[in-house]
Amino acid sequence: MSRAYDLIIFDWDGTLMDSVGRIVHCWQQAARLESLPVASEEEVRGIIGLSMAEAINNLVPGLDGDRQQRFRERYRVLYSDPNLPPTPVFEGVDTLLESLRGSGHKLAVATGKARHGLERAFAHSGLKHHFVDSRTACETASKPDPQMVLELCQAHQVAPQRALMVGDAWFDLEMGRRAGSDSIGVSYGAGSEAHLMTARPRAVIHHPLELLDWV
Repeated sequence: MSRAYDLIIFDWDGTLMDSVGRIVHCWQQAARLESLPVASEEEVRGIIGLSMAEAINNLVPGLDGDRQQRFRERYRVLYSDPNLPPTPVFEGVDTLLESLRGSGHKLAVATGKARHGLERAFAHSGLKHHFVDSRTACETASKPDPQMVLELCQAHQVAPQRALMVGDAWFDLEMGRRAGSDSIGVSYGAGSEAHLMTARPRAVIHHPLELLDWV
């Protein structure tokens, strides 16, 4: 079967997992507990997918290293709270990934999460077996730098032009563009369709299974 892409790279939060609300809640609560300015929901949604360091620098600029570390640890503990409701994957995601694998596509993840956070999400979601590889922001450059995409392409001997980046933030799509790959935005995550379109994706989809129309 002819395929438009050999490698499809997904963002995680807001693209595969419906975690935006949990991230916003935990960020705002961590800021309150650390006596830091509390960002609005819209502001927090705007940094979802960046590395934690980039996110802090965007929303709480000027923090010294110790205060950054305290905030990071506070956020990590809050996000990992077992008393919070489990974070679901979006409806249709498992079917989507099964279908893509069955069609011969290699699948990967490029996320602003740290490695321990992604591995925890893999375990909770049961989706890890779908992916041949992953990159996290603690291992390489943060989005929109193209390094995550380029590393994944190189590791699996795929030309960037044969890779597709899928994400819910403009910097996911911009990362793909800078790497020389096509991108598709998803409107059901953190970013608005208008913001996604600034990165010139092939399309913006409104449900995970719509991706099948583009690959």
